[in-house]
Amino acid sequence: MKLPYRSSKKYWRLFIISLALTSVLLIPIKIIIAMHQAPQPQAFLVLGGEPKREEATAQIARWFPNLNIWLSSVPNPLETKKIFQSEGINLARLNIDQRAADTVTNFTTLVNDFQQAKIQHLYLITSDYHMLRAQAIGTFVLGSRGIVFTPVSVASNQPQESKSRIVRDILRSILWIFTGQTGASY
Repeated sequence: MKLPYRSSKKYWRLFIISLALTSVLLIPIKIIIAMHQAPQPQAFLVLGGEPKREEATAQIARWFPNLNIWLSSVPNPLETKKIFQSEGINLARLNIDQRAADTVTNFTTLVNDFQQAKIQHLYLITSDYHMLRAQAIGTFVLGSRGIVFTPVSVASNQPQESKSRIVRDILRSILWIFTGQTGASY
């Protein structure tokens, strides 16, 4: 018996919704597996925007000489190198990536690089006012690829970011999971 067109369309939508929910619900499982397989961070991810973040990372990185440092969209790569050099950090540890245009793309432009390097656990470094949004995005983008992070906040005098910005970027992260597009141009 052939199903009427309207009925089969309904089942198709239900299938798509079920697939989407399953994909999002798998993220916590992937995070648990990553945490079990890599209980200690294997690299640093610094979200660009403020030299204080780089200075804090350089100081922390001295204690972890085997961890590479990934910097996403820093304001001035030459100054960034000077900051790390002044702390005695070997510049060969730095991976400066300038592809990102915003916080969502800080994650989406680098997640494949982390997978290729077999990184499952990162120190995520950003300013305290920016951390909640970065954690929300990171949970979806990194978590969807089985990568977990340990947050490290850098003190600032800025007010917390608005909940609407956080929700917007969560939605953009979910969009990226399903389409590969971040919506950055909207």
